[in-house]
Amino acid sequence: MFELLLTQNSTFIIGPVAKLLGFLMQGIFWLLDKIGIPNIGLAIIIFTIVIYLCLLPLTIKQQKFSKMSAIMNPELTAIQNKYKGKNDQDSMMKMQEETKAVYAKYGVSPSGSCLQLLIQMPILFALYRVIYAIPAYVPQVKAVYSTFVDKMIYVQGSAEFMQTLASAKYFSKQFTNKKFTMETTEGITYVSNTFIDVLNRATNADWANVKAFFPSLGTQIDTAITTLNRYNNFLGLNIAYSPWETIKLQWASDSRNWWIIIGAILIPLLSAATQWINLKLTPQANNNASSDKDNPMMGSMKMMNNMMPLMSAFFCFTLPAGMGLYWIAGSVIRSIQQVAINKYIDSMNLEDIIAKNKEKYAEKLKKKGVLAQGIDKKINSVKGVSDNKQTVKEATAKSEEQIKADKQKAEEYLKKSQKTNKGDGSKKSLAERVNMVKDYNERNNK
Repeated sequence: MFELLLTQNSTFIIGPVAKLLGFLMQGIFWLLDKIGIPNIGLAIIIFTIVIYLCLLPLTIKQQKFSKMSAIMNPELTAIQNKYKGKNDQDSMMKMQEETKAVYAKYGVSPSGSCLQLLIQMPILFALYRVIYAIPAYVPQVKAVYSTFVDKMIYVQGSAEFMQTLASAKYFSKQFTNKKFTMETTEGITYVSNTFIDVLNRATNADWANVKAFFPSLGTQIDTAITTLNRYNNFLGLNIAYSPWETIKLQWASDSRNWWIIIGAILIPLLSAATQWINLKLTPQANNNASSDKDNPMMGSMKMMNNMMPLMSAFFCFTLPAGMGLYWIAGSVIRSIQQVAINKYIDSMNLEDIIAKNKEKYAEKLKKKGVLAQGIDKKINSVKGVSDNKQTVKEATAKSEEQIKADKQKAEEYLKKSQKTNKGDGSKKSLAERVNMVKDYNERNNK
């Protein structure tokens, strides 16, 4: 996870998105530098506001779904209870149709906000990537390190020293990478980025050790530290350090600054509080204890919602304060958006919306019905042709049997007539025989 942090991410989808967001962060920091306030903390806040404004259409759809879900959940629960324990195919199909009708009634898709989440997830991961590795995406910040790192990498024993320093920063894997060589241009870039990765998380004690190991670069390192402190200072806090590191440094210092300690503690607390407020503003289905037992998924969601603020506080306490600043800004922006969306949805006439959605759903079903009726007609017409063919075939077979029977009866009649006329010695002509058969048929058909 921590390998190649400074090198820009090349992961599928996340890498290109992080690169685009990096250009945005670079532009914001450049603008702040031009107006005389090159501050990474302020750049993170502006950066977060811009990103969430761009995501506003998706956020509205997602939060509208949450609002509608809270309203229609009792109807969905009633359908589930109606078909509870019925696993036959007919019951399952009826439950599915009734569920679809409820979603159509409120004008939301059964898939909910899945599409919006799928779009937002790579953006959020890329945001984390950019903020966690600012020097990788903001050339002005990287240039501050490069002024002495480009010379540091050629000092004998520098790699071993930096590897020792990195062991406590979780970057030691970078030194075992096969690219860690000075034989190629790519290798030199890799080594330089690795050094910057480690120094980007360096504490005051780490910087003191760096200056002691590279005495010839002391002046350049001091200048870089001054510039980086100016970039990373936000209301007295160095956002490159975690709140925990800041508290330890201040506690060990002779000139202990209680305001900085309080500020460091406020970062995780504000992160948890703003996230908790955001979750409370998000519409939730009203469920009691018994319904939670019947719906384990809903119970799990409620537990996750209760745990998320606590997890946020823990992560913000151990990660660089810049990440905590981003989470606080994001929660505040989402809360403002949620309040506006809630007011907008509450002002809507729900009965009119339901009536319009019912008309749309009825029209959709009507179209499906016409299509089904047309298919039935085609099936019936094919069936009719088949039935007619069967009738003709049966009639033909019946006629052939009747002709054969009539012929046999006629021959028997002729034989009988011949025996009858033998006594008088007369013979019947062919014409007479034909007339006899004709008379026989007429008598039988009456």
